[in-house]
Amino acid sequence: MFSCNLVTGLQRSLNGRTAGVLKSTYFINRTASSLRGGNRRIVLKSNVSSHGKEFPLGKAFLAGASVVGMGGLCFYGMGLSKDLGAIDEIGLWPDYVRHRIQNTYMYFGSGIAITAASAYQCLKSPTIMRLTTKNSTMAMIAAMALMMGSGIVTQMIPYENTLAKHAAWITHAGIVGGVLAPICLIGGQLVMTAAMYTAGVVGSLSLLAVCAPSDKFLNMGGPLAMGLGVVFLSNIGAMFFPASRLGAGLYSISIYGGLVLFGLFLLYDTQKVMYRAKMHPTYGVRQFDPINSSLGIYMDTINIFIRIVSILAGSNRKR
Repeated sequence: MFSCNLVTGLQRSLNGRTAGVLKSTYFINRTASSLRGGNRRIVLKSNVSSHGKEFPLGKAFLAGASVVGMGGLCFYGMGLSKDLGAIDEIGLWPDYVRHRIQNTYMYFGSGIAITAASAYQCLKSPTIMRLTTKNSTMAMIAAMALMMGSGIVTQMIPYENTLAKHAAWITHAGIVGGVLAPICLIGGQLVMTAAMYTAGVVGSLSLLAVCAPSDKFLNMGGPLAMGLGVVFLSNIGAMFFPASRLGAGLYSISIYGGLVLFGLFLLYDTQKVMYRAKMHPTYGVRQFDPINSSLGIYMDTINIFIRIVSILAGSNRKR
């Protein structure tokens, strides 16, 4: 029962974040479509109108969230909290807990590497790029179905079934890489800059989650689910109100609000990784699954990267 509930909850959460990836790459893929003809100018063909007031507000919101995050990191990192942080408990953890967490982050890093390699290989295939840069509704639905389907299959296969589990995981990471491949057409330097920013954001937030009390962010599940719904609906709404103030506002919520939201998700999922590693029984149920445990922080990182790319591309467009 524990394993079934865990997988069901993870599926619902990851499906929402998978949909977020698809909707967030929609406008970037439209840019990639225009670049296939040889025009290398960055023209972010989104529904962003000339109404620019929404974007300073979004940037101000993002800056405020960054200040709060840095303040939290200093507060917990300097030991000013009365409660012990997770980092203070590491020395008390049994070896199997540390081993579980190490394996989880090994799969997380490997998943990111597989996704990057897949995106690079897909970029060299004209057939795959033609499919991934299509703006049709059917292409979007097919991509969403592949990502969600491969993610669900990966989660449902027991870790004991080593070959099938790893094959499904590699396939899922490869599909995500294929969906993200058109981003590379925007410009290698911009993508590398976004990757470095993403690494900094993910590293800082992970450190904050480790320094904070071990259950500090575990109570955010409900508000985060509601926030995910708001960002998802903003993504959809932005597609139906192009070149309008409303569309620009929805796009700003999707990008800037989404960046903050998935940063909070990363805090939540990081502490969830530690919680699962400590609480998963050692006997009598399925073996601890580090692949399933890594999928949350993996999807958070992908969503953060997509939004940073969008912000950087938009900044270049305005120059």
